[in-house]
Amino acid sequence: KIQVEFNPAKVKAYRLIGYENRKLRNEDFNDDKKDAGELGAGHTVTALYEIIPAGSDEAVPGVDGLKYQQTELSAAAKASNELLTLKLRYKQPDGDTSTLITHPLTDRDVPPAETSADFRFSAAVAAFGMLLRDSQHKGASSYGLILGLARDAKGADRAGYRAEFIRLVEKAQLNQQVNGGGDGPKQIAR
Repeated sequence: KIQVEFNPAKVKAYRLIGYENRKLRNEDFNDDKKDAGELGAGHTVTALYEIIPAGSDEAVPGVDGLKYQQTELSAAAKASNELLTLKLRYKQPDGDTSTLITHPLTDRDVPPAETSADFRFSAAVAAFGMLLRDSQHKGASSYGLILGLARDAKGADRAGYRAEFIRLVEKAQLNQQVNGGGDGPKQIAR
């Protein structure tokens, strides 16, 4: 199980991209009877978050203030250079009790071009999903942007999965150009 806590002194708002059908309630994180999914040895999982930095002028939907809970930032949060804390719970294959790993992460402000090829490719896949779903969060995503990211981050691609993804995006782009025009999804009347 993975849980992420953002430092409100650094992050005004955040959104997990994808995983809509895999959300875990906060109280289930410490409950060893609740499983969150299997991850085999040598496998990885990627979670992408869209964040709005603290101090940004971007509007965020507000909620009413809490009456009984503290809403002021703590001095520790303000003084910290931590962007978030990542908590990971795992069980050994034959175990019943989980082990907790907690790891704080700082914001290193890495330009997108200097991020790993895996990160850039993951961003292309996420953008493609949002574009296909015509998500309200797709922003300026387009087939051209997605193809540029994916081609740049293709790397060695020993199994050919990244090339297959690029071909899929190219086919979707061609289909859109033939049937809908433009570089985004066609609105379908229902």
